[in-house]
Amino acid sequence: MNAGSTVRCAGLLLVGAAALSGCGPGKQERWDSGYDDGYASGYNTTCEIRATMIAGTWDDEAYSAGYREGYADGAAECKRRAEE
Repeated sequence: MNAGSTVRCAGLLLVGAAALSGCGPGKQERWDSGYDDGYASGYNTTCEIRATMIAGTWDDEAYSAGYREGYADGAAECKRRAEE
Protein backbone atom coordinates (compact mmCIF):
# COMPACT_ATOMS: atom_id res chain seq x y z
CA MET A 1 0.00 0.00 0.00
CA ASN A 2 1.50 3.33 -0.97
CA ALA A 3 1.13 6.66 0.87
CA GLY A 4 -1.59 7.92 -1.50
CA SER A 5 -3.87 4.96 -0.94
CA THR A 6 -3.29 5.13 2.83
CA VAL A 7 -4.36 8.77 2.90
CA ARG A 8 -7.36 7.95 0.71
CA CYS A 9 -8.42 5.10 3.04
CA ALA A 10 -8.00 7.31 6.10
CA GLY A 11 -10.07 10.01 4.43
CA LEU A 12 -12.85 7.55 3.60
CA LEU A 13 -12.87 6.29 7.18
CA LEU A 14 -13.19 9.84 8.51
CA VAL A 15 -16.01 10.66 6.11
CA GLY A 16 -17.80 7.44 7.05
CA ALA A 17 -17.41 8.12 10.77
CA ALA A 18 -18.70 11.67 10.34
CA ALA A 19 -21.70 10.45 8.37
CA LEU A 20 -22.59 7.84 10.97
CA SER A 21 -22.25 10.24 13.88
CA GLY A 22 -25.14 12.26 12.45
CA CYS A 23 -27.42 9.22 12.41
CA GLY A 24 -30.01 8.52 15.03
CA PRO A 25 -33.14 10.23 16.23
CA GLY A 26 -33.09 13.95 16.86
CA LYS A 27 -34.20 15.68 20.06
CA GLN A 28 -37.80 16.17 18.86
CA GLU A 29 -38.10 12.54 17.79
CA ARG A 30 -36.78 11.36 21.17
CA TRP A 31 -39.25 13.68 22.95
CA ASP A 32 -42.09 12.31 20.79
CA SER A 33 -41.09 8.75 21.67
CA GLY A 34 -41.08 9.62 25.37
CA TYR A 35 -44.45 11.36 25.07
CA ASP A 36 -46.01 8.36 23.32
CA ASP A 37 -44.63 5.97 25.96
CA GLY A 38 -45.72 8.26 28.78
CA TYR A 39 -49.21 8.74 27.36
CA ALA A 40 -49.75 4.99 27.04
CA SER A 41 -48.38 4.36 30.53
CA GLY A 42 -50.41 7.15 32.11
CA TYR A 43 -53.62 6.07 30.43
CA ASN A 44 -53.18 2.35 31.04
CA THR A 45 -52.03 2.74 34.65
CA THR A 46 -54.75 5.22 35.62
CA CYS A 47 -57.48 3.18 33.93
CA GLU A 48 -55.97 -0.02 35.38
CA ILE A 49 -55.88 -1.63 31.95
CA ARG A 50 -52.50 -3.35 31.84
CA ALA A 51 -48.78 -2.88 32.22
CA THR A 52 -47.16 -1.06 29.33
CA MET A 53 -43.83 -1.91 27.72
CA ILE A 54 -41.82 1.25 27.07
CA ALA A 55 -38.34 2.19 25.88
CA GLY A 56 -37.48 3.78 29.25
CA THR A 57 -34.53 5.82 27.99
CA TRP A 58 -34.35 7.76 31.27
CA ASP A 59 -30.84 9.11 30.75
CA ASP A 60 -32.11 11.04 27.71
CA GLU A 61 -33.45 14.43 28.84
CA ALA A 62 -35.73 14.83 25.81
CA TYR A 63 -37.26 11.37 26.24
CA SER A 64 -37.80 11.90 29.97
CA ALA A 65 -39.43 15.31 29.49
CA GLY A 66 -41.75 13.92 26.82
CA TYR A 67 -42.58 10.94 29.02
CA ARG A 68 -43.58 13.14 31.96
CA GLU A 69 -45.83 15.30 29.81
CA GLY A 70 -47.33 12.30 28.03
CA TYR A 71 -47.99 10.48 31.30
CA ALA A 72 -49.90 13.46 32.69
CA ASP A 73 -51.93 13.80 29.47
CA GLY A 74 -52.69 10.08 29.32
CA ALA A 75 -53.82 9.97 32.94
CA ALA A 76 -56.00 13.06 32.41
CA GLU A 77 -57.58 11.48 29.32
CA CYS A 78 -58.43 8.32 31.27
CA LYS A 79 -60.10 10.39 34.00
CA ARG A 80 -61.97 12.48 31.42
CA ARG A 81 -63.34 9.37 29.70
CA ALA A 82 -64.33 7.83 33.02
CA GLU A 83 -66.47 10.90 33.75
CA GLU A 84 -68.38 10.63 30.44
